[in-house]
Amino acid sequence: MVYANADLTKAEQAAEIIAFADYWNTATGTDPGLLVFDSQLTTYKILGQLTARGINWLTLRQRGKNQLARLAALPASAWKTATIARSGRYRRPRLHEDMVKLTDVSAKVRQIAVKNIGRDEPTLLITHDLVTPARDLFARYAERMMVENELDAYIGGFHLDALTSGVPLNVDLDTTLTVVAGNLYRLLARNLNRYETATPDSIWRHLLDATGTLHITGHTVTCALNLRSHHPVLIDGGFADLTAPIPWWGGRTLRFRFPPR
Repeated sequence: MVYANADLTKAEQAAEIIAFADYWNTATGTDPGLLVFDSQLTTYKILGQLTARGINWLTLRQRGKNQLARLAALPASAWKTATIARSGRYRRPRLHEDMVKLTDVSAKVRQIAVKNIGRDEPTLLITHDLVTPARDLFARYAERMMVENELDAYIGGFHLDALTSGVPLNVDLDTTLTVVAGNLYRLLARNLNRYETATPDSIWRHLLDATGTLHITGHTVTCALNLRSHHPVLIDGGFADLTAPIPWWGGRTLRFRFPPR
């Protein structure tokens, strides 16, 4: 599912997550299971509405002095080391969790403090999900941080971020194409060894920013690529054997040819 509202303004931003939940409910018949979003997307008041509706959510909390002081006073035994698979550099975080009260949210919410991820101060996650293990919620939010490198307004697996302006901008087409491009990068990376979690800029630099020669016949278009050090990744991914029919090329098929090493 792709959901975008490129005409959104700052004044309307906070409530857009409710509009997305309504859209999801209309499309699927149920509310979303877990919303994962940037901390600046919405307000505590809207979090209260999501909580009252029974929708689980996960986001960051701003580090306050009192919170940091309280966490700093905790004994080492209060922090538990977790092992996170497939999370880049965030593989051995130390976690501490408790229940906290937020303004405009009627019930207490779960706060997960995270250390050992390359920051001087703990990162604070807050969530209405009271069941999922803390390490899994952290891993889920780490996925959102990867998505942030692709697009500030990306939604996939309930990832939401804010891309708004003070005035409406008619950029729906650009936004939609960028969302599509981000998903295509992810689909490509799934089939490439060691690139499953690579960022789009790495995929572009290593694999796509290449030169070559096109050989066009009445039946095929062959892309003869110039030698690159990362070609074995594409060959292992099956591109050397690929024959893809392109409907708008008059029945021609696309093939790739790699130079011998």
